[in-house]
Amino acid sequence: MMFFFIVGLNQRVTQVLKSRAGKCTRCGSSADLVQYEKVLRFYFVPIMRWPGKEPLMKCRDCSNFFPHSFSPVATTACQSCASNVDAAFKFCPFCGSSI
Repeated sequence: MMFFFIVGLNQRVTQVLKSRAGKCTRCGSSADLVQYEKVLRFYFVPIMRWPGKEPLMKCRDCSNFFPHSFSPVATTACQSCASNVDAAFKFCPFCGSSI
């Protein structure tokens, strides 16, 4: 006797908190800050739902969910070595010159 079960766990958006709040870490397009819930499905029928712990970012194009803290950081180019450096840095970590 064989049994096959199709069970899945996915995330579903319940509310958009802020539209175009950042950029996607995967494709670079705009992403929204959303409240979400996790849904457990058995044969495509929702069985159990529970809310997410904290808001997440969701890409509008590729539907990627990622934490708000993983949004891309603004960068500037170092004038001496032309390396991309975090905009908050005062000195380049590659060559040591002032930015």
